[in-house]
Amino acid sequence: MRSSFKTVLMSALAATAVFFTVIYTSCNRDKCKSIVCANGGICNDGACNCPSGYEGTNCERLSRNKFIGNWTVNEKGSITLAAQYPVSIEPSQNPTDVTIKNFYNYFLTPIKASIVGGDTIIIPNQQYEGKVIFGVGYIYSDVTYGQYGAIEMRYEIIDTATQKVNDFGYNAAIDGSDPSIWNK
Repeated sequence: MRSSFKTVLMSALAATAVFFTVIYTSCNRDKCKSIVCANGGICNDGACNCPSGYEGTNCERLSRNKFIGNWTVNEKGSITLAAQYPVSIEPSQNPTDVTIKNFYNYFLTPIKASIVGGDTIIIPNQQYEGKVIFGVGYIYSDVTYGQYGAIEMRYEIIDTATQKVNDFGYNAAIDGSDPSIWNK
């Protein structure tokens, strides 16, 4: 009789454990079930992880869009006088890439650049028209020009014939130069 009672008691405990396990696991809902991530984003624990070049709650925005447009450049290089001139940033094929027209108020060839981390523009080392160019910039909100209304660009231009370096804040600690400021 004791053996039967133990068997019944163990069966009841096992059934209760299974019942509570099923109830507990059914209450833990999938946080990603109702989330749709666009442009190849992947939901992880209820939030979208966006691929490079996209941002937003559901990866719905191209990061580069805030950079696209016409900008007014104000700068003074380490070997050039203060200047103001227009540039335009235009989209390229890859969602992280852009081109910059009228860069340095000199280049006829559009300069290639990439958007990384959403708010950073990188100008990789490249050579055009007898000059080497490279740099980095950060877009930010500006009181006068509003959200994403300004870019602080730090770059260098090296003349391949003379080896003279015109620095725009890229090596400010060395030569005391200031970054180039671009406003919409």
